[in-house]
Amino acid sequence: MSTDLQRLAGQSRYVFSSNGVQVGVIDYVVRGTAIHLIHAEIDPRSRGAGLGAQMVQGVLEMIRAETDYRVVADCPFVIDFLRRHPDYQELESR
Repeated sequence: MSTDLQRLAGQSRYVFSSNGVQVGVIDYVVRGTAIHLIHAEIDPRSRGAGLGAQMVQGVLEMIRAETDYRVVADCPFVIDFLRRHPDYQELESR
């Protein structure tokens, strides 16, 4: 299975695809030096395969590598991911 993550800055959205098909999105808002991850969603037909976690991890890796933004998790799924993966929690205190 191949996955791809794209940031659509004009739409304030990350788009996650699996095998060439869009299966998820994360919407965000930038406020000052913080990026608020406000909504994450995986297509119901693709749930249960771990794609949501892959998508959040990919977005956090992209933010870490490409920006100095502090991550603010407003979405319950992202909040839960950060609680379970302490190696990304430093992004919340940048």
